Amino acid sequence: MLFSSKDFSVRNQIIPFSERFTGQLAIKREDAIHPFVSGNKYRKLFYNIKQAAAEEHTTLLTFGGAFSNHIAAVAYAGQQSGFKTVGVIRGEELSGAVNQNPTLQFAAACGMDFKFVSRSAYRDKEDASFLNALTSEFGRVYIVPEGGTNALAVKGCEHILTPEDARFDYICCAVGTGGTIAGLINSSLPHQTILGFPALKGDFLQNNISKFATKNNWELITDYHFGGYAKVNTQLIAFINQFKTQYGVPLDPVYTGKLMFGVIDLLENHYFKPNANILVIHTGGLQGIAGMNTRLKTKGMPLIL
Repeated sequence: MLFSSKDFSVRNQIIPFSERFTGQLAIKREDAIHPFVSGNKYRKLFYNIKQAAAEEHTTLLTFGGAFSNHIAAVAYAGQQSGFKTVGVIRGEELSGAVNQNPTLQFAAACGMDFKFVSRSAYRDKEDASFLNALTSEFGRVYIVPEGGTNALAVKGCEHILTPEDARFDYICCAVGTGGTIAGLINSSLPHQTILGFPALKGDFLQNNISKFATKNNWELITDYHFGGYAKVNTQLIAFINQFKTQYGVPLDPVYTGKLMFGVIDLLENHYFKPNANILVIHTGGLQGIAGMNTRLKTKGMPLIL
């Protein structure tokens, strides 16, 4: 079964950064959990899927953009777990372009039904009236929030760190909706500092994280969003490709590429103490590379390997 266990033997891959750095830099390869429901998406859905089954729901409904890792993960996880799935997709113009979008094409192949809404309507996705209208249209559904973040998702992400990770001084992760970093904060040890690297501009994430975090040993590093959500440039693409060639680790352009770029930049600028042990959480999201490359082609930009 897809969600038979919450515990995994996920390896930490050592990255030889520099002889001048006497600590250790490692990546926890959460992306290796599953080819389609990898990293934090598996963790976030683990308890939500079980709760939906316990409440005898037959349909999962969630929200996302055109290239959403979350949409793809819910579609596959729902299919494998015996649920119908509905994706409320931001952007009415996408309704006729499913076959040109790798993420939506994959989700559709997994049986997901779509409801395309305008960007203005999408902003109301948490309003009671909007949710009631969806319930009227699709029946009794189990609603998974955008990005999957709720209390059950945070509980799942608390299992990312293991006793073997106690030797690390810093735990670094990308931040989208805040659920993953909240889980890491809650399961961290007193000597550890959790650093979040937002993929979005703005400081609203502080409140999102604080709703679920039970400790104060964290901070957000907001200098590496590259202009905002899903924004990339040739510098980031070159870094992602070089990192994969050098270390054999693929990174996605929305989250983990920016995260790793930021961590390396901080190391080069002596942000960490020389003997610090640093663990970077690879949260998956690699399915989004195909969609990003489709966009990069239209702009005549280099592609991601």
